[in-house]
Amino acid sequence: MSEEIENPEEEQELFEHHHFVVDKGQQLLRIDKFLMNRMDSVSRSRIQAATHAGNILVNNNPVKPNYRVKPNDSISIVLAFPPREFELISENIPFENVYEDKDILVINKAAGMVVHPGNGNFTGTLVNALLYYFEQKKEENVSPYLVHRIDKNTSGIILAAKNELAQAKLAKQFFNHSIDRKYIALVWGDFEENEGTIEGNIGRSQRDRKIMAVYPEGDTGREAITHYKVLERFGYTTLIECTLETGRTHQIRVHLKYAGHPLFNDETYGGNRILKGTIFTKYHQFIDNCFKLLPRQALHAKSLGFIHPDSNKYVFFDSELPADMQAVLEKWRRYIADKKNEFEE
Repeated sequence: MSEEIENPEEEQELFEHHHFVVDKGQQLLRIDKFLMNRMDSVSRSRIQAATHAGNILVNNNPVKPNYRVKPNDSISIVLAFPPREFELISENIPFENVYEDKDILVINKAAGMVVHPGNGNFTGTLVNALLYYFEQKKEENVSPYLVHRIDKNTSGIILAAKNELAQAKLAKQFFNHSIDRKYIALVWGDFEENEGTIEGNIGRSQRDRKIMAVYPEGDTGREAITHYKVLERFGYTTLIECTLETGRTHQIRVHLKYAGHPLFNDETYGGNRILKGTIFTKYHQFIDNCFKLLPRQALHAKSLGFIHPDSNKYVFFDSELPADMQAVLEKWRRYIADKKNEFEE
């Protein structure tokens, strides 16, 4: 029997993918029992949710819970992110609720908020806020089930499920890369083309395990694809729209650094210093003022489109750029306009 596991900690999409090939001597056995025997840490409810969501394939076909595995069956299962393994406190932390029904919750996350607890962040996260929110609503059998996350200092749209079945169905869409995601980013430098694609495997940096790196040869890391389109040019910086095919950790940030266009004020990937522009003191002061207005990477998760887990209809959610990014963009527009006026005079 062979098994392949994709670790959700390496993903911004929170799911696991397992693959099994059944032994030649395997006796007929219900698939849920077979999987329970093979995955000790996975609860029966998660396996059942995966089955009802159509996330369990045998020989590339979805099966019902009473399917009995046979020798040489090829089994693929996508599991949503497991519930928290430690007790979290609920916290009264405000957040912007964009949309909610009995199955999903769409949030416009503010920059500075961690999405998921871990690595020393056990309070102040979006999950802590959602726990308190659901407690106050007193809804039965409702809990925050995450299906993806965005970085602490990235603002924008994030999706949470309110039950295991909805989570499992959404996880399948992330696994299939059928979710529509668009980000807005301000980056250093100017692009020769109006649009393009950045490809290159992403994995942990061999020099610094806390950050990611691009491995273009494909021997290390995992496939990552980012499409970009220029929205506005400022000469020294560019406003772009990014569309993701994959959801690797820090994907946009590390891909754009690899392409020679780090995010504006991205300290982790070298965008927090002047990379393009003049040597004059006035320009340096202008950039410093921009950094003070936007003390984080200039990245916003603007929109998210997906198939609703209950209605099976396509839904789409959009958001405005936050005030800090808007303020910096206005400064760049005024700066470029002033430079143009000086040239014309």
